[in-house]
Amino acid sequence: MNRPRLDEGWRQTLARAADCPPLRPRVPLSWQGVRIGSVESELLVRLPDALQRGLLTPVRRDALGGWQVEGELTRTLHELALLMRGAGLAHVWRDEQLAVSDEDGKVLGTVERAVVRPLGIATRAVHLLGYARDGRHWIQQRSFAKANDPGLLDTLVGGMVPACDSVSDALERETWEEAGLKLAQLEELQRGGAIVIRSPSNSGFGGYIVERIDWYRCVLPDGVVPANQDGEVQEFRLMSAEEVLGRVLQREFTLEAALLLGESGL
Repeated sequence: MNRPRLDEGWRQTLARAADCPPLRPRVPLSWQGVRIGSVESELLVRLPDALQRGLLTPVRRDALGGWQVEGELTRTLHELALLMRGAGLAHVWRDEQLAVSDEDGKVLGTVERAVVRPLGIATRAVHLLGYARDGRHWIQQRSFAKANDPGLLDTLVGGMVPACDSVSDALERETWEEAGLKLAQLEELQRGGAIVIRSPSNSGFGGYIVERIDWYRCVLPDGVVPANQDGEVQEFRLMSAEEVLGRVLQREFTLEAALLLGESGL
């Protein structure tokens, strides 16, 4: 029996959504001449203290210009994040540091998670697609209290990779926090691949997402049932491939989950 699959038109729709230009013009954000992100032209003008304290200086290397972060990168970005929070320009404050890298992936410093989108700083995430032995999908519904995509359907497990973690560390931690599962309980755990998303953020604050997602797949043995530990999941459901496809077409899944389900063969 043939498995249901997304048609080519839908695949192209998802691909366009995953590689979408900013809604408004952005200029480079750099440190020591190395690009680390991007901001809307007016964003940092709304932070006069950042300019007065010498945290940022304007630069002009082309018609767009840009902004340069001064001083020690992590310390300056922390001060900038505090100013952004005070000005209402930060997302939910997590006290979680994410890596700040150059365009080749070399880590240069860290930054509070709440400001990565308005600063256009590239992030990393990890997702785990889970299946039952009979081929059905384990799907989570995100908590309605989540700041991003509340109530939407998602992969079994997904989350950002903090600066202190490797991808494998983050996978292990997120699998426990979101699903209450140890990796040793899973069968056929294997890496599926990676995708990159570039799109406007739906969290406001003039944000732009640049994110690499490493994804894995696994099988949950019979009798092994996910149970959320951190309050960020509304519920888990077992769904047939037909139901998953129908709900993707109804836009009930997050963009990331829809893309990964397509990558995995849906």
